[in-house]
Amino acid sequence: MNQTNYVLPDEQERHLLLQSPVNGSGLMLLFEAGMIWLTTNQAYVNSLNVFPVPDGDTGTNMVLTMQAAFNEANQKRVENVGETARAFAQGALMGARGNSGVILSQIWRGFSRALDHYETMGPDLLMRAMQEARNTAYKGVVKPVEGTILTVIKDMTAAAEEAGRNNATLSEMLIAIVRAGDVSVKNTPELLPVLKQAGVVDSGGTGLFYIFEGMVRMLQGESLDASGAALKPLAELDLANAMETIEEGQDYEVVIDFAPNPVFSLEQYYKDLGEIGTSIQVGEGDGIYRMHIHTELAKRFEPISYTETQGVVKKIMMENLQDQVSERQAEEEELTFTPVQPGEIAVVAVSPGKGLSSIFASLGVSAIVEGGQTMNPSVQELVAAFENLPTDKVIILPNNKNIILAAQNAAKVSVKHIAIIPTRNAPQGFAAMLRLNPEGTLEENEESMNEAIHEVHTGDITIATRSVEIDGVQVEKGEVIALYDGQLVSSALSIEEAIQQLLEKANMDEVERVTFFYGEDLNQTQANVLADVVRKDYPDMEIEIHNGGQPHYQLIIAFE
Repeated sequence: MNQTNYVLPDEQERHLLLQSPVNGSGLMLLFEAGMIWLTTNQAYVNSLNVFPVPDGDTGTNMVLTMQAAFNEANQKRVENVGETARAFAQGALMGARGNSGVILSQIWRGFSRALDHYETMGPDLLMRAMQEARNTAYKGVVKPVEGTILTVIKDMTAAAEEAGRNNATLSEMLIAIVRAGDVSVKNTPELLPVLKQAGVVDSGGTGLFYIFEGMVRMLQGESLDASGAALKPLAELDLANAMETIEEGQDYEVVIDFAPNPVFSLEQYYKDLGEIGTSIQVGEGDGIYRMHIHTELAKRFEPISYTETQGVVKKIMMENLQDQVSERQAEEEELTFTPVQPGEIAVVAVSPGKGLSSIFASLGVSAIVEGGQTMNPSVQELVAAFENLPTDKVIILPNNKNIILAAQNAAKVSVKHIAIIPTRNAPQGFAAMLRLNPEGTLEENEESMNEAIHEVHTGDITIATRSVEIDGVQVEKGEVIALYDGQLVSSALSIEEAIQQLLEKANMDEVERVTFFYGEDLNQTQANVLADVVRKDYPDMEIEIHNGGQPHYQLIIAFE
């Protein structure tokens, strides 16, 4: 669902919600308002990333989880509040993406459990639903950490309990929940030092706050798209991620560079474009604005005509989205996966780049799920990758710390025997695959692969998305940063300098081989030049170079 199509319920509908117990339709109005307000603030939630790396995707994961939940419940559209909540929770479970999405799905699972068998929801039942949501969320995390979304749902629940003791109405209880959520989010840096060091609040908790704030804003007749007109630097326009979320019926991608008129209104521009298409983004740089939009075939020229009334058009780019999707699917079809027979072990790997996928295929995986930074696959997508394989023994390699929890939930909804190897990156996934023994049992392979992932260390080279100081490293936006095993270790003016500083942190005396996986922004020649940084200081080191094809990260470097 696209936020620009949202119509605020009229005063009579809102009055009915405020005065009566909530039925299934009323609960859907609340869920929809929460989803829309979260979508409106999605970019801000994404920006609340501890490390200044281009993988802030909490807002996106939570929005996609909410959309999957809403779509599932919207298909049923029943008046029974318990059945509505149950459908919403099921949709959230299967659509959950990333750690934040999975925990959010657990919140709705507990919420729905409390409403089961009830026709309507009043304040007492809302309080019990919040209690069950809190309990289920905490139980769903092996090691709960305070200062996260868990703390926020706990504090919101405490506010609901206090409001219940004071005989609050349902709307008064929701207002109390939102106020407590606001305070809780602002306090998260005091509970989690890494947030305070980075100068941000918890992103997952912020997303949860926006969901409930959206419900209250709707009840009070306030706009849910006021923050939609966001102007970004051109470098931050996420056009690649927009390709990952093409909506049905959107056939063309249009990008327009233009110089706006003196009286140009960004708010009105967003609003009018919302009547034309979806995936709207506007960036600014070098004295021009760049607009991105997805449209239907019949409307593909409308953004151009409209933008000409708003300024001087400098450049127009138009792409057929369906052709791009077909080309990408054709590329994926080129991969040859290892066939699996009943009773054999199948391995499913998550991969962020075509080159990395090719390596996984050559090592013997039976299926690839596209995903990684900024594009975490859903539980449903993970299940779909292995559910039709003709075996009941499956190993999943998430290859990203933010996908592990989704993989674990995918295993829970399947009757197959699933082993999750907690790989946090592609090099760990490769190391695990090299230990695959088709003749061994699932348990033996799981044990061996878990050992293997600790034998490889990984470096990442990318561009800082903001200025910050973390772990004693001062970072300026736009600089090249290096991470070693997920920890920020340096910030430099060039990739070469970043690699040199990374080598100083790696225990090179114990390294036998260094492997470079270069991303989509580099080519083979550039990667060879960068590998010379290692060759210069370590002339006897075994060095390999592969095309990883991953976005956002210029290099992934494996130390073995």
